[in-house]
Amino acid sequence: MKIKSIKVENFRLLKNSSLDMTDGLTLIVGKNNTGKTSFVVLLEKFLSKPNPSFNFSDLPVSVRNKLYEISEETNIDELSIRLCISVEYTDEDDLKHISNFMLDLEPDKSIINIMFEARLERDALLHRMPIKKEGIDDAKYITEKRNFIERNFSKFIKTSIYAYDDSGYEGNEPYYLHNREELEEKEFKDVSNLLNFQVIHARRNVASSDETGKSPLSAVTTQFFKKLNDSNDERLEQVRMALIDIDNDLETQYSNVFSGFLSSAANFLNLDSLKVISNIEASSLIGSSSKVIYGTAEEHLPENLNGLGYLNILYLLLQIEMMRKEFEESSSDINLLFIEEPEAHTHPQMQSIFSKKIREVVNEIKGLQAIITTHSSYIVANSDFDNIRYLLKDENSNVEFKNFHTELAKKYKEEQGNENGANLYKFLEQYLKIQNAELFFADKAIFIEGTTERILLPWFIKKYDEKCDEGSQPISSQNISIIEAGANAKAFAPFLEFIGIKSLIVTDLDSTKSEVKSDKNGQDKTSYVACPVSESSHTSNETLKHFFSAPDLKDPQFPEWFNKLKCGKLAETASCVKVVYQTKENSYQARSFEDAFFNSNKAKLKRVCAECEVLGLKNKDMIATIEMTDIYELTNKVINKKSDFAASLLYLCLTGEADWDAPEYINEGLKWISQ
Repeated sequence: MKIKSIKVENFRLLKNSSLDMTDGLTLIVGKNNTGKTSFVVLLEKFLSKPNPSFNFSDLPVSVRNKLYEISEETNIDELSIRLCISVEYTDEDDLKHISNFMLDLEPDKSIINIMFEARLERDALLHRMPIKKEGIDDAKYITEKRNFIERNFSKFIKTSIYAYDDSGYEGNEPYYLHNREELEEKEFKDVSNLLNFQVIHARRNVASSDETGKSPLSAVTTQFFKKLNDSNDERLEQVRMALIDIDNDLETQYSNVFSGFLSSAANFLNLDSLKVISNIEASSLIGSSSKVIYGTAEEHLPENLNGLGYLNILYLLLQIEMMRKEFEESSSDINLLFIEEPEAHTHPQMQSIFSKKIREVVNEIKGLQAIITTHSSYIVANSDFDNIRYLLKDENSNVEFKNFHTELAKKYKEEQGNENGANLYKFLEQYLKIQNAELFFADKAIFIEGTTERILLPWFIKKYDEKCDEGSQPISSQNISIIEAGANAKAFAPFLEFIGIKSLIVTDLDSTKSEVKSDKNGQDKTSYVACPVSESSHTSNETLKHFFSAPDLKDPQFPEWFNKLKCGKLAETASCVKVVYQTKENSYQARSFEDAFFNSNKAKLKRVCAECEVLGLKNKDMIATIEMTDIYELTNKVINKKSDFAASLLYLCLTGEADWDAPEYINEGLKWISQ
């Protein structure tokens, strides 16, 4: 038995959002303010108490606006907050608890649906609404009416739980709205018998090393001990026996300590039987006298001198251990654990380890489904992509749970063909796992060609920011991921559209021309070799071909397409992507970044190479003729090792020896991504 899906309606950003669950661990990722916390808040409201409360701010903005205009004709169903849970079961499951939600006993049925609803009592609200009085203008009355609704919304909310069966239903609107008379109301105890929900919030009570006196781990050990004590766990028997022995010893000592008090009581009140005895409660002793330490028994430090990362993980593990006990003792058929942002205060290595270990813990607890929300690219990179659900906010601020694995794999196959799409998707999974899972959390992305651009791009961004208009947001302060994708940027196209982030691709024109040669059998073979843009007829850059929809090489329209490409007259096919490459600058169009850089910095290169040591070059004396030499030819003859050359250029900037200019096409791209 397992939860198959969870749907949320009209709660904060989650206006109509559906999460399909995995059997074990479901990982929810997304940028800030996409509804991750709202999701767990709603689960906790409905699953943890029978009569949850809601206030006006829990409604999405669009629903609030409808509520302001409420009248007798208002459809309250459009204003209700709902949580719908679908549970799948098999013949092997114990159906004692789930049978309360089974409305159809047909043997082929395997799913039940539970709806939690917070519904506004429209007529009661309208009856209490302030009436417009004479002399009050419309604007003032509207304000008074709105204030009343906002202040009193929670008083007119009724929460209910229903079972419903929507199998075979094919209507446009949800079954529970179209067939309300078919809903069967249930009690909260019916749900709690079926489903045990526990949550570990992100706002965990861990203290820094300078907050002395705070012992969150010791507090949790006390809670853990109390749970064991309440359940008469046999592991406590030895603790209890030890406390009996202590009680007996203390009674003898108490008789001596309190002898004066006992004698006075006997003389004044005739209380000869009065005694002071020891009665140590195990849970009180643990709470007041036990500590979590680290180190040896002789040389140890208190728990609050641990780093926050260790405290956070230890706190998580103790909480999970407590909840394991809760789940094991529960008679519920489904156990649901929600952990918010386990990465708090932890370094990348610890986040990676936690993401691996938490799966082991989840698998050890029978019938457990776990949901983890995270902002950690390291947890994502070390997780199975089948488990990832991505929260995407659209332009209307509606949030959608996207199944990363199934939806994106399908998208790749549809756009790239089955075999090629499957290969590109496999590449994407491996690439994101290795180094670039931060794309899930970025607002924007810049894809670059190679090492040279990666080394120098931060300098170009710094220069651009220094010149940007006052009041505009600098690029360096924005949430932008820089990805070194090489020639594989096109492999990211469906992914970028899927997660909906604005992306700049900085690439090379890679101009080529056809060359016919005879092979050893005397057969003519056509190949395409690198050449200056002025001599070119083709490009070898697959990213340009993809994003600008190049026709086939043999298509009669290809020459016209390539000429438009060189002149920058083509538009990208993806709306959220901008592709920049070498354009004509100083009457010259470069083929690659290196010759574009030489062309943009002729005088500076000439001066710096004469005065300073520049690594990664050969035939350095040719730089002196840079203003009279063909740039394409010069670049090929002078550059020896691109990475050394780029690192040397950056070093000269940082030491103040040079102030390189970015080629125009890069500045064009930076202007686009900054806005």
